[in-house]
Amino acid sequence: MSVNRCLNLFSRLGRHINPRAVRITAGSSHVSSESALLHSEHRACSVLCCRSVSNSSSSKPPDTSLFVPVSLKPDPSGDGGVGAELTQPLEKSELLKVLNRFYRRKEMQKLAADSGLDARLFHQAFISFRKYILELTNIPADLHIILSDICYGAGHIDDIYPYFMRHAKQIFPMLDCMDDLRKISDLRVPANWYPEARAIQRKIIFHAGPTNSGKTYHAIQRYLAAKTGVYCGPLKLLAHEIFEKSNNADVPCDLVTGEERTFVDLEGRASGHVACTIEMCNVTTPYEVAVVDEIQMIRDPSRGWAWTRALLGLCAEEIHVCGEPAAIDFIRELMYTTGEEVEVNTYKRLTPFTILDQAVDSLDNLSPGDCIVCFSKNDIYSISRQIEARGQECAVIYGSLPPGTKLSQAKKFNDPDDPCKILVATDAIGMGLNLSIKRIIFNSLVKPNINEKGEKQMETISTSQALQIAGRAGRFSSKFKEGEATTMHRDDLPVLKEILSHSVDAIETAGLHPTAEQIEMFAYHLPDATLSNLVDIFVSLSQVDGMYFVCNIDDFKFLADMIQHIPLNLRSRYVFCTAPINKKQPFVCTSFLKFARQFSRDEPLTFDWVCRHVSWPLAAPKNIKDLVHLEAVHDVLDLYLWLSYRFMDMFPDTSFVREIQQELDDIIQQGVRNITRLIKATDPTIAPPLQTQSSRRRQTGTYNGATSSGYLFGRKSLRGQRGSGEMIDSSLASRLVRDGLLTPELLQQLQKEWSKDKKQEMSNQSALHPDDNNNDTKGKKKKKKK
Repeated sequence: MSVNRCLNLFSRLGRHINPRAVRITAGSSHVSSESALLHSEHRACSVLCCRSVSNSSSSKPPDTSLFVPVSLKPDPSGDGGVGAELTQPLEKSELLKVLNRFYRRKEMQKLAADSGLDARLFHQAFISFRKYILELTNIPADLHIILSDICYGAGHIDDIYPYFMRHAKQIFPMLDCMDDLRKISDLRVPANWYPEARAIQRKIIFHAGPTNSGKTYHAIQRYLAAKTGVYCGPLKLLAHEIFEKSNNADVPCDLVTGEERTFVDLEGRASGHVACTIEMCNVTTPYEVAVVDEIQMIRDPSRGWAWTRALLGLCAEEIHVCGEPAAIDFIRELMYTTGEEVEVNTYKRLTPFTILDQAVDSLDNLSPGDCIVCFSKNDIYSISRQIEARGQECAVIYGSLPPGTKLSQAKKFNDPDDPCKILVATDAIGMGLNLSIKRIIFNSLVKPNINEKGEKQMETISTSQALQIAGRAGRFSSKFKEGEATTMHRDDLPVLKEILSHSVDAIETAGLHPTAEQIEMFAYHLPDATLSNLVDIFVSLSQVDGMYFVCNIDDFKFLADMIQHIPLNLRSRYVFCTAPINKKQPFVCTSFLKFARQFSRDEPLTFDWVCRHVSWPLAAPKNIKDLVHLEAVHDVLDLYLWLSYRFMDMFPDTSFVREIQQELDDIIQQGVRNITRLIKATDPTIAPPLQTQSSRRRQTGTYNGATSSGYLFGRKSLRGQRGSGEMIDSSLASRLVRDGLLTPELLQQLQKEWSKDKKQEMSNQSALHPDDNNNDTKGKKKKKKK
């Protein structure tokens, strides 16, 4: 090779390689690296990396399973094969051997671990690095020279390390900014997030007491007497109640929920008082008095962050918190971090409350003022049908009903002139509704729940839940001045007494949730990560002290994954993913997806578009399936209204949508009033007659009792008892349907199969006892002879 040719190559190579790291050997055109020099540069780099990691050594290690590698595309410009011209082409087979030798080097794995690459990431990075090298037509000149030196014995295998780490940091960009990510996700001092609240000295008054003790009443009286105030409650129904109570007391009050803004001032000016759902409270507006209701929900796995935010962030001279006594010590401790003292006012229940010594046993033993509490809609359907089959009317309340329908059913039950004297409800009655109940009857003490793995399981209700529900009986303002609680089934009663004999577990932690600003900062460092992956990494790296926990983000991630393929900016994507939707409803999820897609096209979601989507107008339900669909449509309209207050220009027809939602509420009310007819039209097997307690226990087993850590239940016998009239015991079938272990459709299929089995058994019996049908056989033979 001529000298001019070499100089030309060096000038082209200048941007790829440090000329001090190259030497020309006499009589040869071979170029090699100064191994010691590159090795020392690598060592300096690794020291910096180690120092960076050591700064966060006290932090928990990240969950590297959440690190998703970024796909790299080869640079099409390349360097025109400069490396091959300076040295010589490399054989793929030799390259593979060299790279695999590097992977097996324990020293390299240890060095990589010091730079943040654990075994999992090291393996992923190597696979990507090897694939990248072997698929390149022209390897970058500097790396080509290093590999050539190693292949021909002039370099050390460890010289690959800096290039491997460069590649690893390209596919795992979080490695280069781990300290920044840790700082962003540091949640150890949430009180400092609210400088406006820290700038004033607030007075904290805790109103502690059981259900029906008047604790919220006293807080609201102070709220009404103040010049300005905010009420923060867990439910829209509670916010509506305070909104109406305030305005009826001539205290102008606005209403703010996720889906609704109501201003009493005709010109839209804000009033001095506002009643809102807790997620919607404004932590920068100054108030004289703030009321935070149901403070024990600060430990709620999904929504606890909203109570934490309100308690730490509200700018009010006085903050009145209402809730269970189990939260007193924790709230005191939490307020120590802000330097604020807590004054505690305790209250006792205003009316007597007793746990009966006798179970109801049968629906024939119901009396006016009874409320049967179930933990599934199928139980609601089954029991309400059986009650009306006995000639009694009943009201029905469950969680997915629209607020207007719940209030309508509550009014029907409370009305002394209405023939409806029985209420069948889920634990939705635990808060938010004023009901005139004399006796709470637990149909079951087991509630379906989703565990940490996302699996459905049945769990015994907690002491707190049992007290919240049972305490609804004998409300102070109702006609029943004494409350009672019992169970439907005899064997459940001692378990209920055991549950209620325990004190409520003390609250020990408060929930936190990453904000949009924090996720945006994460996205700045990790621009190629999905929103779901960003949140996962945030939670993995987040640091909280012993008083806090990061709330469950599964619903957020579910929505993020659903719309990941839709082009949205990060802030809009985050807002969409915080929408409160029921992910169990397929129609709601489909609508959410269509809303996001239409939004991404910058096409406003007009009233006409919404009507076409939900097929408005809708007819009255003919069966339960129709009723469930109408409830889903109501949720879709709620979603539209929720989004309309975040993206007003894209969801412009709020008033029209609210009008048809009110019409839909009326249609659903009509369906719920005729729920028994709908059940009959849906599936007659869904509500078989209720068996007596002894019969029920023979088939389902009994409770084994309680342990200190919870209540363990005996396994249920699932053996169907075949008889002349049924293929399976109807009570067992209904319980399987109610518990969600068997669908009505699957039950019908099983009944068909059992019918076939019975026919087959009869056929086999005929074959085993031919004499029983001797005459028929002879007759057939005679016909054949003819």
